[in-house]
Amino acid sequence: MDTLTVDTSRRQFLKLTGLLAIGFSLPGQASSLVNKVEPVAAELELTPFILLTKEGKITIFNTSPDMGQGTWQSVPSLLAEELEVSLTDVEIRQTAGLAKHRMQFSGGSSSIRGQWEPLRKAGAAAREMLTQAAANTWKVPVSECYAKEGKIYHKPSNKSLSYGELVEQASKLEVPKEPKLKDPKDFKILGKVLPRPDVPSKTNGTALFGLDAKVPGMLYASIQRCPVIHGKVVSVDDAETKKIPGVKKVLRAERKMPHKTVETVAVLAENYWAALQGRKALKIQWDNTGYDKISTDNYYAKLRQAVKEPGNELKGKKGDVDKALATASKKLEAHYETPFAAHAMIEPENAIAWVQGDKVEIWAPNQSPDWLIGQASEYLKIPKDNVKVNTYFMGGSFGRKAYFDFIMEAINLSKQANAPVKVIWTREDDITQGPYRPGMLDALRGGLDANGKVVAFEHKVIGESIQGQTNKKDLSQTADDWMHEVISEEDSPYAIPNRREATKVISTDIPIVWWRSVYSSTNAFGHECFVDELAHAAQKDPLAFRQEMLHEAPRFVNVLKYLAEKAQYKLKPNPNQAMGIAMARSFGSIAAYAITVSKAGKGIKINKVVGVIDLGMTVNPDNVKAQTEGNVVMGLSAALKPGITFKDGQCEQTNYHQYSVLRMNEVPPIEIHVMPSTEKPSGAGEPGLPPVAPALCNAIFNLTGKRIRKLPFDIDMI
Repeated sequence: MDTLTVDTSRRQFLKLTGLLAIGFSLPGQASSLVNKVEPVAAELELTPFILLTKEGKITIFNTSPDMGQGTWQSVPSLLAEELEVSLTDVEIRQTAGLAKHRMQFSGGSSSIRGQWEPLRKAGAAAREMLTQAAANTWKVPVSECYAKEGKIYHKPSNKSLSYGELVEQASKLEVPKEPKLKDPKDFKILGKVLPRPDVPSKTNGTALFGLDAKVPGMLYASIQRCPVIHGKVVSVDDAETKKIPGVKKVLRAERKMPHKTVETVAVLAENYWAALQGRKALKIQWDNTGYDKISTDNYYAKLRQAVKEPGNELKGKKGDVDKALATASKKLEAHYETPFAAHAMIEPENAIAWVQGDKVEIWAPNQSPDWLIGQASEYLKIPKDNVKVNTYFMGGSFGRKAYFDFIMEAINLSKQANAPVKVIWTREDDITQGPYRPGMLDALRGGLDANGKVVAFEHKVIGESIQGQTNKKDLSQTADDWMHEVISEEDSPYAIPNRREATKVISTDIPIVWWRSVYSSTNAFGHECFVDELAHAAQKDPLAFRQEMLHEAPRFVNVLKYLAEKAQYKLKPNPNQAMGIAMARSFGSIAAYAITVSKAGKGIKINKVVGVIDLGMTVNPDNVKAQTEGNVVMGLSAALKPGITFKDGQCEQTNYHQYSVLRMNEVPPIEIHVMPSTEKPSGAGEPGLPPVAPALCNAIFNLTGKRIRKLPFDIDMI
């Protein structure tokens, strides 16, 4: 029995047992319900984000692809709230990159903070159009009408009309440009703890992920890329590969990354098993000249050497740091290192592409269908209108599926094979080929006066530039303004009279890209540990030390107060325990942790993590907690589990046995508190990660007196 038969049988079982609710993609129906973006015959469009039928069916669009972070609920909630409907009464569809839906992107914790007002306005505009249509029908003042639960009511008479009954007339009205938004005190959905509509299908197996997509007649591709990153193909012996039943073609192909295109060899077969076995039977001679010296040891040696060199200053310099350091009563200097990190999501990279003449259709899990249309158009040199994208749920991503090399591979192979081609990466492909979070070095200097006040502070970020690799921006003479996260005065408003932030770009051929919380995940480690070092040098309590320097930033102070209360910071600790704190602002939100540790054998045990996050108004506080808990696990994993290392041009980790996240039994108790707020929403998916590692290391220092300045480290051997 081959893989295809097994898969079909599983789906048939689900269908027969009635578990299949929506989104099922039969062969020949690859464009499933979730991927329909244009109105079908009976649907009328009130705004680009809302469709209605005369029978009352309501469809609203999600503009931010869901990678597990909950946008399938949060983004449609913005529309549903203003439209006065429940999410349980609507169908949700994913947009597909069409220009009318504007920005369609999941990343940078931007989904809610970017769509908060635009999508609420879209929902409110539709509500006003339906209300006007009802007033016109009844010939009454519109002020006497109101919307509720999918109907428009006439207040004096209590008569009502459903949205379906009004949609045809409403669709002929002009869309209001500045509709009146609801007062937050009237919210029925936003800010409430409500079930996520995607969870049932994700737990019963009916949700469609990229790996579920199928197209009639498609070939499966497994691609051999050079183990030495960027090596070139010299020769290919595919004699044994072609003997494997099911193998159809062996093709020279390419992996197009933003900074480099490398040669690969692909095996195309009628099922994935045959493609993978065919790939293993290939005999390829590679030319690794120039790439076999790539190593992380060499890279970090260059970073350490660069500490002595001046960086390019970021905006926001204050005072004269060198002069203040020269006269400071105490001077401190420290260097902090963080490793390369892989995304290692559960669902590896996969994509189907079907190139037919000057058109292409793509089925893929991706973080931005509109970006994808642009890149596919550029790659094939065809108009954007000739690119169709079907976006699926992602089984994790953390930034990886906004890097479209795997989709370009499918396009390249489909064009060569003149057939739809599905590319599937293995776990080993994902971990050994990248791209990765860049390994970074943070060089810090600080000075205290005789009263223990910080008079000088310098933070220099050293490492490869994501912007430099992905956008090919020359940063040799200017600061990398993507590297300012956490350390800028806006993100770190410590009142210091002399401060300077700078960047120093050190290039590497190791492919890099954004990883959850991007530079915030690396910058915060050095920044908040060094603030802790200054506090101890000043002989002051670290929390009080921070509050003193944040006296002009009340929102930060309030987060620390709330954290101290929830973590019982002022209680005298058990002699065998210690608590460390850290905070960071990233993507507009402030997060802080108090982590308690104790001695355990030769190492340290993490007893508890207490976190506070201030991200303004929330859509679903329960989902914010879930995301922040995930950030704690990911932050601890990046601190305690092995990072990515390269030697002789090859990645030294291949799978989860060498590159892992915390296991369930290793996760400490986590307690997350969301600050009540009426401020405009800011980011939720990433801000909870950056302060995790520094809070842990500050706690370990308080317990042992040992300052950890390099991640990862072995918590069992301290």
